[in-house]
Amino acid sequence: MWIRSKGIARERAPTEFGGTGRLHAHNAPRHALAMRTFPATGHSALRRGRISLPGQVYLITATTRHRQLLFGDHAAAHAASRVIHTRDHWGDAQLLAWVLMPDHWHGLLELGAEPLERVVARVKAAVSRALHASGLVEGTPWDRSFHDHALRRDEDMRRAARYIVGNPVRAGLADSALLYPYWNAVWLDDSDTPSL
Repeated sequence: MWIRSKGIARERAPTEFGGTGRLHAHNAPRHALAMRTFPATGHSALRRGRISLPGQVYLITATTRHRQLLFGDHAAAHAASRVIHTRDHWGDAQLLAWVLMPDHWHGLLELGAEPLERVVARVKAAVSRALHASGLVEGTPWDRSFHDHALRRDEDMRRAARYIVGNPVRAGLADSALLYPYWNAVWLDDSDTPSL
């Protein structure tokens, strides 16, 4: 095969596959046609390997769509907090601790028999309905998926809860978790003094 380059005609050298520089299925070994595979990223990577184990405690993070500071608005944060705090939305799972940040929500959840993905989807949908009903948002307030971390047996649940409720302090939103209104934990006693 002849090619013309810069006005000079020359013959294209055959390649190691016996062709003329083009890769075709009939003249290339199988490994040469295989595409390089990379680990999945994005939402599909979050779902890969997700296992729902009854009685397992999970640290959950759900973000707002495009990380909008949706819950920086008091009315939106209050409406969402009411839904999150309502026991009915959690089914047979138990919400141990949670905090609502301006662009995400963290929860410490002990799973019941229902799959984790279904529990989180139901709560996110309930928050969305409450926000839409109050006219506070249009469209989807949540990102499609969520991140989860199953606590190992040697991980302390109270330590994970302290990490969760300490988020507003680390973010500079409050000087103390007690001064931030959008969180709760099962370890609070009747006098509302945290016993974490």
